[in-house]
Amino acid sequence: MGSLSFRKFIRWLPDEAGEPTSTLVLTSPEKRFVDIRVLLPDGKDSLANDEEILPLSRLDWAMAGFSSSTAISDGHSLSQWKHWIDSRAVDAPPDEGHMYAQPDGLSTLEKGHMTNPATGKDTEYEEMWYDPPAGKTGGDKVVCVVLMMEDEKAGKKGMFVRVGEWAQVVVRDGNGDGDVVAERWEWRDDGKGWRRIVKLGDGERELPCREVLLDGKKSEYRVGDEVWRVVED
Repeated sequence: MGSLSFRKFIRWLPDEAGEPTSTLVLTSPEKRFVDIRVLLPDGKDSLANDEEILPLSRLDWAMAGFSSSTAISDGHSLSQWKHWIDSRAVDAPPDEGHMYAQPDGLSTLEKGHMTNPATGKDTEYEEMWYDPPAGKTGGDKVVCVVLMMEDEKAGKKGMFVRVGEWAQVVVRDGNGDGDVVAERWEWRDDGKGWRRIVKLGDGERELPCREVLLDGKKSEYRVGDEVWRVVED
Protein backbone atom coordinates (compact mmCIF):
# COMPACT_ATOMS: atom_id res chain seq x y z
CA MET A 1 0.00 0.00 0.00
CA GLY A 2 1.13 3.54 -0.65
CA SER A 3 1.79 6.05 2.11
CA LEU A 4 1.06 9.67 3.04
CA SER A 5 3.63 11.70 4.98
CA PHE A 6 2.86 15.18 6.31
CA ARG A 7 5.83 17.01 7.80
CA LYS A 8 5.19 18.46 11.25
CA PHE A 9 8.50 20.27 11.72
CA ILE A 10 12.08 20.62 10.59
CA ARG A 11 14.95 21.47 12.92
CA TRP A 12 18.38 22.59 11.78
CA LEU A 13 20.61 21.77 14.72
CA PRO A 14 21.14 23.47 17.12
CA ASP A 15 18.23 25.81 16.28
CA GLU A 16 14.65 25.37 17.45
CA ALA A 17 12.18 23.32 15.43
CA GLY A 18 9.66 25.05 13.18
CA GLU A 19 7.51 24.46 10.11
CA PRO A 20 7.64 27.16 7.43
CA THR A 21 5.98 24.98 4.78
CA SER A 22 3.03 22.81 3.88
CA THR A 23 4.86 19.59 3.03
CA LEU A 24 3.33 16.35 1.78
CA VAL A 25 5.09 13.27 0.41
CA LEU A 26 3.10 10.65 -1.50
CA THR A 27 4.82 7.27 -1.94
CA SER A 28 3.44 4.47 -4.10
CA PRO A 29 3.54 0.74 -3.32
CA GLU A 30 6.55 0.41 -5.67
CA LYS A 31 8.27 3.34 -3.87
CA ARG A 32 7.87 6.07 -6.45
CA PHE A 33 7.31 9.38 -4.70
CA VAL A 34 6.29 13.02 -5.22
CA ASP A 35 7.33 15.45 -2.46
CA ILE A 36 6.02 19.05 -2.60
CA ARG A 37 6.92 21.72 -0.03
CA VAL A 38 5.02 25.01 -0.27
CA LEU A 39 6.20 28.02 1.73
CA LEU A 40 3.46 29.31 4.02
CA PRO A 41 2.56 33.01 4.24
CA ASP A 42 3.94 34.80 7.29
CA GLY A 43 1.83 34.08 10.34
CA LYS A 44 -0.07 31.19 8.74
CA ASP A 45 0.16 27.51 9.67
CA SER A 46 -1.66 26.10 6.61
CA LEU A 47 -2.55 26.86 3.01
CA ALA A 48 -5.79 28.64 2.14
CA ASN A 49 -8.98 26.59 1.91
CA ASP A 50 -9.62 27.86 -1.62
CA GLU A 51 -7.50 26.89 -4.61
CA GLU A 52 -4.37 28.96 -5.07
CA ILE A 53 -2.14 29.48 -8.09
CA LEU A 54 1.18 30.63 -6.69
CA PRO A 55 4.48 31.82 -8.15
CA LEU A 56 7.52 29.58 -7.94
CA SER A 57 8.90 31.86 -5.26
CA ARG A 58 6.45 30.11 -2.91
CA LEU A 59 7.87 26.68 -3.77
CA ASP A 60 10.45 25.64 -1.21
CA TRP A 61 11.23 22.33 -2.90
CA ALA A 62 9.59 19.79 -5.19
CA MET A 63 10.96 16.34 -5.91
CA ALA A 64 9.91 13.14 -7.60
CA GLY A 65 11.74 9.86 -7.94
CA PHE A 66 12.38 6.53 -6.31
CA SER A 67 12.89 5.63 -2.66
CA SER A 68 14.29 2.64 -0.83
CA SER A 69 14.67 1.64 2.81
CA THR A 70 16.98 -0.72 4.69
CA ALA A 71 16.13 -1.96 8.18
CA ILE A 72 18.89 -1.40 10.73
CA SER A 73 17.18 -2.43 13.94
CA ASP A 74 13.68 -2.59 15.39
CA GLY A 75 12.03 0.75 14.62
CA HIS A 76 15.14 2.15 12.89
CA SER A 77 15.80 2.17 9.14
CA LEU A 78 17.92 4.04 6.61
CA SER A 79 15.93 5.53 3.73
CA GLN A 80 17.27 6.91 0.45
CA TRP A 81 15.51 9.07 -2.13
CA LYS A 82 16.79 9.29 -5.71
CA HIS A 83 15.62 12.52 -7.34
CA TRP A 84 14.46 11.89 -10.91
CA ILE A 85 13.04 15.43 -10.82
CA ASP A 86 14.26 18.17 -8.48
CA SER A 87 13.18 21.81 -8.50
CA ARG A 88 16.53 22.92 -7.08
CA ALA A 89 18.86 21.11 -9.49
CA VAL A 90 18.76 19.29 -12.82
CA ASP A 91 21.03 16.46 -11.67
CA ALA A 92 20.52 16.29 -7.92
CA PRO A 93 22.33 13.64 -5.87
CA PRO A 94 20.26 11.20 -3.80
CA ASP A 95 19.61 12.09 -0.19
CA GLU A 96 19.18 9.81 2.78
CA GLY A 97 18.04 9.89 6.36
CA HIS A 98 17.75 7.66 9.40
CA MET A 99 14.10 6.98 10.24
CA TYR A 100 12.95 6.28 13.79
CA ALA A 101 9.41 5.04 14.45
CA GLN A 102 7.65 6.95 17.24
CA PRO A 103 5.53 5.50 20.09
CA ASP A 104 2.23 6.75 18.62
CA GLY A 105 2.61 4.36 15.68
CA LEU A 106 1.81 7.12 13.17
CA SER A 107 4.89 9.35 13.37
CA THR A 108 8.49 8.99 12.22
CA LEU A 109 11.50 11.08 13.24
CA GLU A 110 14.03 11.54 10.44
CA LYS A 111 17.64 12.46 11.20
CA GLY A 112 20.42 13.26 8.76
CA HIS A 113 22.45 16.07 7.27
CA MET A 114 22.08 18.17 4.13
CA THR A 115 22.66 21.69 2.88
CA ASN A 116 20.73 24.29 4.85
CA PRO A 117 19.39 26.65 2.14
CA ALA A 118 19.51 29.57 4.58
CA THR A 119 23.26 29.21 5.20
CA GLY A 120 24.55 27.11 2.30
CA LYS A 121 26.31 24.87 4.83
CA ASP A 122 25.96 21.13 5.37
CA THR A 123 23.97 20.88 8.60
CA GLU A 124 22.46 18.17 10.77
CA TYR A 125 18.67 18.20 10.75
CA GLU A 126 15.63 16.51 12.27
CA GLU A 127 12.22 16.21 10.64
CA MET A 128 9.04 14.83 12.20
CA TRP A 129 6.66 13.11 9.83
CA TYR A 130 3.02 12.18 10.45
CA ASP A 131 1.94 9.15 8.42
CA PRO A 132 -1.84 8.63 8.68
CA PRO A 133 -3.54 5.78 6.83
CA ALA A 134 -4.67 6.72 3.33
CA GLY A 135 -8.40 7.19 2.89
CA LYS A 136 -10.92 5.79 0.43
CA THR A 137 -12.67 8.04 -2.09
CA GLY A 138 -16.10 6.50 -2.33
CA GLY A 139 -15.00 2.98 -3.30
CA ASP A 140 -14.14 -0.05 -1.22
CA LYS A 141 -10.35 0.24 -1.43
CA VAL A 142 -7.55 2.78 -1.27
CA VAL A 143 -6.55 3.71 -4.83
CA CYS A 144 -2.89 4.23 -5.75
CA VAL A 145 -1.90 5.39 -9.25
CA VAL A 146 1.41 6.54 -10.75
CA LEU A 147 1.97 8.14 -14.16
CA MET A 148 5.26 9.17 -15.74
CA MET A 149 6.11 11.34 -18.74
CA GLU A 150 9.48 11.84 -20.39
CA ASP A 151 10.48 13.58 -23.62
CA GLU A 152 14.26 13.57 -23.75
CA LYS A 153 14.46 15.71 -26.91
CA ALA A 154 12.34 18.44 -25.36
CA GLY A 155 14.01 18.05 -21.97
CA LYS A 156 10.70 17.36 -20.24
CA LYS A 157 9.80 14.85 -17.55
CA GLY A 158 6.99 14.52 -15.05
CA MET A 159 5.58 12.22 -12.37
CA PHE A 160 2.06 12.01 -10.92
CA VAL A 161 1.30 10.02 -7.77
CA ARG A 162 -2.10 9.45 -6.20
CA VAL A 163 -2.45 7.76 -2.82
CA GLY A 164 -6.02 7.56 -1.55
CA GLU A 165 -7.54 11.01 -1.21
CA TRP A 166 -4.38 12.92 -2.17
CA ALA A 167 -2.56 13.42 -5.49
CA GLN A 168 0.51 15.41 -6.52
CA VAL A 169 2.43 16.02 -9.73
CA VAL A 170 5.80 17.60 -10.52
CA VAL A 171 7.02 18.51 -14.01
CA ARG A 172 10.33 19.85 -15.24
CA ASP A 173 10.11 21.45 -18.71
CA GLY A 174 13.80 22.30 -19.10
CA ASN A 175 17.00 23.06 -17.24
CA GLY A 176 16.11 26.51 -15.95
CA ASP A 177 15.14 27.48 -12.42
CA GLY A 178 11.68 28.51 -13.63
CA ASP A 179 11.01 25.36 -15.65
CA VAL A 180 9.12 23.57 -12.86
CA VAL A 181 5.37 23.20 -12.29
CA ALA A 182 3.76 21.40 -9.35
CA GLU A 183 0.20 20.67 -8.25
CA ARG A 184 -1.51 19.18 -5.19
CA TRP A 185 -5.06 17.77 -5.24
CA GLU A 186 -7.36 16.55 -2.48
CA TRP A 187 -10.62 14.54 -2.47
CA ARG A 188 -13.24 15.54 0.09
CA ASP A 189 -16.47 13.74 0.95
CA ASP A 190 -18.61 16.85 0.51
CA GLY A 191 -20.32 16.11 -2.79
CA LYS A 192 -17.68 17.97 -4.78
CA GLY A 193 -14.99 15.29 -4.72
CA TRP A 194 -11.60 16.22 -6.18
CA ARG A 195 -10.33 19.76 -6.12
CA ARG A 196 -6.94 21.31 -6.80
CA ILE A 197 -5.49 22.78 -3.62
CA VAL A 198 -2.48 24.58 -5.07
CA LYS A 199 -0.57 25.03 -8.31
CA LEU A 200 2.93 26.49 -8.42
CA GLY A 201 4.59 27.82 -11.54
CA ASP A 202 3.08 28.47 -14.96
CA GLY A 203 -0.66 28.71 -14.38
CA GLU A 204 -1.37 27.94 -18.06
CA ARG A 205 0.70 24.75 -18.09
CA GLU A 206 -1.68 21.83 -18.70
CA LEU A 207 -1.29 18.67 -16.63
CA PRO A 208 -3.22 15.37 -16.64
CA CYS A 209 -4.45 15.46 -13.03
CA ARG A 210 -8.11 16.29 -13.56
CA GLU A 211 -8.61 13.68 -16.27
CA VAL A 212 -6.76 10.98 -14.33
CA LEU A 213 -8.65 11.65 -11.11
CA LEU A 214 -12.09 11.86 -12.73
CA ASP A 215 -11.60 9.03 -15.24
CA GLY A 216 -8.73 6.83 -14.09
CA LYS A 217 -9.40 3.98 -16.52
CA LYS A 218 -6.82 4.57 -19.25
CA SER A 219 -3.30 3.20 -19.64
CA GLU A 220 -2.04 6.54 -20.95
CA TYR A 221 -3.16 10.15 -21.10
CA ARG A 222 -2.24 12.83 -23.63
CA VAL A 223 -1.60 16.45 -22.78
CA GLY A 224 -0.79 18.25 -26.02
CA ASP A 225 2.12 16.32 -27.50
CA GLU A 226 2.99 14.68 -24.17
CA VAL A 227 2.17 11.08 -23.31
CA TRP A 228 1.65 10.30 -19.63
CA ARG A 229 1.80 6.52 -19.08
CA VAL A 230 0.36 4.64 -16.14
CA VAL A 231 3.22 2.70 -14.52
CA GLU A 232 1.37 1.66 -11.34
CA ASP A 233 -2.29 1.20 -10.54
